[in-house]
Amino acid sequence: MASIYHSAILSLFLFFFCYISPTLSALVQEQPLVLKYHNGLLLKGNVTVNLIWYGKFTPIQRSIIVDFIHSLNSNRAPQPSASSWWKTTEKYKGGSSNLVVQHQILLENYSLGKSLKTSHLMALAKKVSNTLTSTINVVLTAKDVAVDGFCMRCGSHGTTARGTYVWVGNSETQCPGQCAWPFHQPIYGPQTPPLVAPNGDVGVDGMIINLATLLANTVTNPFNNAVSACTGIFGSGSYPGYPGRVLVDKVTGASYNAHGVNGRKYLLPAMWDPQTSACKSIV
Repeated sequence: MASIYHSAILSLFLFFFCYISPTLSALVQEQPLVLKYHNGLLLKGNVTVNLIWYGKFTPIQRSIIVDFIHSLNSNRAPQPSASSWWKTTEKYKGGSSNLVVQHQILLENYSLGKSLKTSHLMALAKKVSNTLTSTINVVLTAKDVAVDGFCMRCGSHGTTARGTYVWVGNSETQCPGQCAWPFHQPIYGPQTPPLVAPNGDVGVDGMIINLATLLANTVTNPFNNAVSACTGIFGSGSYPGYPGRVLVDKVTGASYNAHGVNGRKYLLPAMWDPQTSACKSIV
């Protein structure tokens, strides 16, 4: 299973390498990462997305996430847009992936409790029977639901007997410094002021970042290894602890780098461009 990991050791290493030893970092030339396709499964064409909401989410919170998925294949939003960000996935073998939300299941009664293991996530993912090969069941857990390994990972993706699934948790009250950064101060590295969340919800806007990462990783997963999203990079000039130069809403002061449908704004991570062998941000 591929997961989003936040390593304290790696963060500290990057901090000291980039800030304490700038001369040393200038002398070391970074080698380009070259990805080789190993004939693994890529989800291309029309991909069905089913959402399983576990725990209590407000209608506004659900609409923020549903609008984001709709934004990935919409040409209605101004540039830079979520759809232009998503188009980078077309550069991976197989062409474009069109994500379509089909089923939504609300499980507000915490039927499996408020402390879940990976086996519970897999069971929740099976709540929707996949009748199509290209289907992703997305399990979204509320802010009061603890998941085994949460905070060491902000989400994960894997497979069950019924297909591919993704899990993302709301980290508003559990570990916002890890999973909702840069909308919350990080627990490691430079303590720069947090950015204002574009939809006014630190937990859900953080979920968007992690969901975007995992959806991109899932459809461009050439050898069962998540490689397509560039964690922590949102705009040009980014470095550990600094998300990069992004757009700022003049009215709300919120930071974003992508427009979505229904007037939404989102902050999305840079994506690995296999043609240039570099992380590509949309601003």
